[in-house]
Amino acid sequence: MKPYIPYTHPAGGWDALKAMEALLLKQDIPVNGLSILSKMNQHGGFDCPGCGWADPLDTSRFEYCENGGKAIAWEATPKRCTPEFFAQHTVTELEKWDDYALEMVGRLTHPMRYDAASDKYLPVSWEDAYALVGQHLNALDDPNQVDFYTSGRASNEAAYLFQLFAREYGTNNFPDCSNMCHEPTSVGLPRSIGVGKGTVVLDDFDQSDCIFIFGQNPGTNSPRMMTYLRNAARRGAVIMSFNPFRERALERFQAPQDVAQMATFGSTEISSRIFQVRVGGDVAAIKGIMKLLVEADEQARANNDAEILDWEFIRAHTVGIEPLIADLKATEWADIERKSGLTREDLSVAAGAYAKAERAILAYGMGITQHRHGTHNVQQIANLALLRGNVGKAGAGICPVRGHSNVQGDRTVGITEIPSKVFLDRLQARYGFEPPRKPGRNVLTALEAMVGGASKVFIGLGGNFAVAVPDWARTQTAMRALNLTVQISTKLNRSHLIHGRDALILPCLGRTELDVQATGPQSMSVEDTMSMVHASTGSNPPASEHLRSEVAIIGGMARATLGAGSKVDWESLVGNYALIRDDIEAVFPDIFPGYNKRLEIPGGFHLTSLARERVWGTPSGKANFLVHAGLCEDEEADQDGVLWLSSMRSHDQYNTTLYSYSDRYRGIHNARDVLFINAAELRRLGLADGDRVDIISQANDGVERMLTGFQAIEYDFPDRSCAAYFPEANPLVPLYAYDPDCFTPASKGIPVRVVRAGQVEKSPEVAEVQAV
Repeated sequence: MKPYIPYTHPAGGWDALKAMEALLLKQDIPVNGLSILSKMNQHGGFDCPGCGWADPLDTSRFEYCENGGKAIAWEATPKRCTPEFFAQHTVTELEKWDDYALEMVGRLTHPMRYDAASDKYLPVSWEDAYALVGQHLNALDDPNQVDFYTSGRASNEAAYLFQLFAREYGTNNFPDCSNMCHEPTSVGLPRSIGVGKGTVVLDDFDQSDCIFIFGQNPGTNSPRMMTYLRNAARRGAVIMSFNPFRERALERFQAPQDVAQMATFGSTEISSRIFQVRVGGDVAAIKGIMKLLVEADEQARANNDAEILDWEFIRAHTVGIEPLIADLKATEWADIERKSGLTREDLSVAAGAYAKAERAILAYGMGITQHRHGTHNVQQIANLALLRGNVGKAGAGICPVRGHSNVQGDRTVGITEIPSKVFLDRLQARYGFEPPRKPGRNVLTALEAMVGGASKVFIGLGGNFAVAVPDWARTQTAMRALNLTVQISTKLNRSHLIHGRDALILPCLGRTELDVQATGPQSMSVEDTMSMVHASTGSNPPASEHLRSEVAIIGGMARATLGAGSKVDWESLVGNYALIRDDIEAVFPDIFPGYNKRLEIPGGFHLTSLARERVWGTPSGKANFLVHAGLCEDEEADQDGVLWLSSMRSHDQYNTTLYSYSDRYRGIHNARDVLFINAAELRRLGLADGDRVDIISQANDGVERMLTGFQAIEYDFPDRSCAAYFPEANPLVPLYAYDPDCFTPASKGIPVRVVRAGQVEKSPEVAEVQAV
């Protein structure tokens, strides 16, 4: 049966409430359990473990969304994954379960160690688990044989201790989830405007008269953003959305917090226009808009009319405008239209709206960053902002919408494989040990080290690394050859099954849970996508008396590895998180002055953005217009017969976690093995809606990568483009396909061929990955 039923309701509203209620019931959380949601994103409460969208300073009682509610239900479930469960199932058996079924078992309750003789995980004491970590690390020939992975779920305090442990041990190997999503922002924006973060705060959305959204699906990936888009649309702001999908939330939205709208079943039209750009065509569209602005400005000045470009800002604050204009003039309209999939008339509508706007926000997501030239893509958005002076004024700015709740904060407190000399010098001054100076590994180079045998131990602070990474046939095989894998987790996932020769599962507290240490209950802190830092304090009883906090687990591993000779007083830091924040302040005095005191402020405090103040931390002392030669976001974009595939998340999904098999807003029910493709492309391939197809990666390294038996869904999607779900599409992404500036995998630009199922025989290696 075809799984596609078109969705015609507005995003949000009653359907969102019903979906959240259904998931609470599925997780055996009674309706009165909704009281926990009233503590989410509130002063004195806990931060949502989902997306990193910012909290307003004046919070309402309902500072949560459908997907935030699902994340809480997933964590607060009474279901338990106990030693008795592991005693009943071998790892080989569990490998046959799908990812949804694994996490549905419930919260992990005890530390577990893999036993090869029985092929099962067996209980292990915390002290023995820590000792095993120390034994493996101290037996290595080189500290750089270990990779310390961080997910965005970790708090500032846990992330800081994690990097402190690794650096005293002797390595800068810090692959982290930012490497796989917004690293182009962290690398690209500093070259443009001097900071690797956005320049807007929530108040800017209330003052903006124009919002451009590139490659971002806020209705699913950051639903609380919809409140601000709705408010902007209702007061007349122009919203222009660029996305291969006509995402339902970018069309119409019903605000669950609006009693009148809910009572009348009303909704708000969000986008003034949705431009269905081809996969990999955003830069062509942005260059087309900039080309139109330059042409309009030259015409206006020739006629002595008001200038279109903000020349006062450009002359005072930027360099490089001349090469940019020359590049735009040399770019042909035929190429822009072909690459973007949009007409000159389409782009004229967008350019006209932008030219008229006094204050414009440019928001973007991973549809921009996860390409072979993602860093350059980000810089073109910065160029567009700079042309009209839309950086450093109220109601305007650049807004990268980062995913996980503290992925930005982890980087701020030192999770980076390329630490600055100043940071390392301050670490040395604070603690008295010499930190390693050699750059370490990111996700892609860590995977390459695993494949090449140079990595021996993997320690994961959260996440589901083995599934989130590309090129499964190679990378998962390499992970199985490691000496030790350590996963600090809340629930069972596939990374526990794709393990090293020795393996540990170390269960930790969740955001909602009370964290009591030697000095009493503790609060942690996180940084959101708009650089606001605020406290998070859990209150639920822990899922098991055997759980430990991330901070405590890191401290235990550090003591067992570094021994009495460590320069760090791990016991004191674990016992009082305020002492960790004192250390963070000492190492980052310009970023965190008065950290503990300011954390008491309702809503938290904002980390200063120099670019927001029009102070440019670049070598030139100015904001830089940066040219990206050509229009390709990915290499070899015009091979005959090749489609460009983008991976994306379903609505009932957060990162690798699945809340169900459905994708309500795209009309998909009880299926994930689907390929979105338009009618014209189906006809060209000799296929029909509903046919089963194989998807073959067009790699140039001689390695076969294929997904078999997917169902083709005829969908409103651009020509020469198609889409499939993350992480199911990850096996198609070659390990070499990444942005050379920042090493982010090109998961949004995968060249593939689509054939009728069964026409190509799959190799045993591909069959094994497909089964997983």
